[in-house]
Amino acid sequence: MSAILAVGLEPALGFYHQPRTQAPPLALDMMEIFRVPLVDMPIVGSINRGQWHIQEDFEVRGSQVWLSDLGRRKFIDIYEKRKQESWKHPVLGYSLTYRRLFELEVRLLEKEWQGEEGLFAQLVLR
Repeated sequence: MSAILAVGLEPALGFYHQPRTQAPPLALDMMEIFRVPLVDMPIVGSINRGQWHIQEDFEVRGSQVWLSDLGRRKFIDIYEKRKQESWKHPVLGYSLTYRRLFELEVRLLEKEWQGEEGLFAQLVLR
């Protein structure tokens, strides 16, 4: 959301999500691009490394399983560490952190909407 506001785009105007809740559609749209590299991959990696403990990190409420306070802190820590990692942009050819990549992608979206096609959402996972 801060990257969208910094670039000057309207967060209520999304291209995938519709304005139905308090969540700004454009912010949700932008997070779709980053969900796999910033959330899915690090969490699956942490599961493979055995970093999660059923009794400590999860709690059962009725028929649902939720993250405990410790589990939430662990998730946020994994997410924040991932945002500090560098990644080479496939179009621009230089490395930057995922945190910086948020704003860059919003700026590339703005350029896309102004007619400079082919720069936005070129993230490719190997």
